[in-house]
Amino acid sequence: MKICVYGAGAIGGYMGAQLARAGADVSFVARGPHLAAMQANGVRLQIDGEEHVVKVRCTNSPAELGPQDVVIIALKAHSIPAVADLIPPLLGPDTMIVTAVNGLPYWYFYKHGGELEGTTLQSIDPGGKQWSLFGPERAIGCVLLPAAEISAPGVITHHYGKKFPIGEPSGEITPRLQALHDLMAKADMEAPMRDNIRDEIWLKLWGNLCFNPISALTGATLDVLTSDPGTRALSKQMMLEAKAIGDKIGVNFRVDVERRINGAGAVGAHKTSMLMDCEAKRPMEIDPLMTVVQEIGRMVHVETPMIDAVLALIKLREGVNQGTARAAAPPQPQKAA
Repeated sequence: MKICVYGAGAIGGYMGAQLARAGADVSFVARGPHLAAMQANGVRLQIDGEEHVVKVRCTNSPAELGPQDVVIIALKAHSIPAVADLIPPLLGPDTMIVTAVNGLPYWYFYKHGGELEGTTLQSIDPGGKQWSLFGPERAIGCVLLPAAEISAPGVITHHYGKKFPIGEPSGEITPRLQALHDLMAKADMEAPMRDNIRDEIWLKLWGNLCFNPISALTGATLDVLTSDPGTRALSKQMMLEAKAIGDKIGVNFRVDVERRINGAGAVGAHKTSMLMDCEAKRPMEIDPLMTVVQEIGRMVHVETPMIDAVLALIKLREGVNQGTARAAAPPQPQKAA
């Protein structure tokens, strides 16, 4: 099976290296020093106390690779629109697209069955570009639960977790979903097949929505922000707003708010990805984790005052980091009529 991992960073690199070790024909699309190191020395995967050097084809030009059986999109979700035009050369008639991303994927309302069936989400897929270029019918949902990092260019260190719940937008257990499950299992990754992958997507998003921006704004790790009374209360309120939205669009939340917050706190002194991006002054995953929830809230007429407030703060924080924040001109006094 030919598999291209588009975005061979920490999680994508871990997935691709494991699949290659299991015998799949894997290629990576990456960039910068990380790409150069993998091209020169292979992918160095540090896992379970051992280091494995995995040789895969690595490029920054996906058109070189040709059509694939599977394309795993493992980019930061906010960076996908900028590269969407580069992905179609990887797509054959039956290519699966595995959306291994945080937040809501471009295909979310495909075969949804609700009032928003077929709706594209402007905050994550401006103009419906991914929907039209990739096709929602190719999509397989995938939720990222493990933790890994690029510890040096070309070196991927796996920290914990091997579970990647997967599912069809329709909820069916199809032959292609079974084939993906079997391949991932062979690669020592757990890929439970879900009949409603959207519930799994929301369960992770539910925490990312509040923990990520609050951590980026405060510098706090998960154990701190979930135990501090003020930030815990804020997280809970944001999650309740999101649950009201999820309830409107058919999401089943299988744990309650307190349990979800406690589960995050149990991870310990962990920095969220948004905090790490903020500290490094990299663009943050704001739209896929926050703006998209606000957008759906507007569609279903659910007010989101706490989400709106934290969203405004984290967007300004990013603007300051990127040097794009500017003071508006003061209002001009109006002459009396």
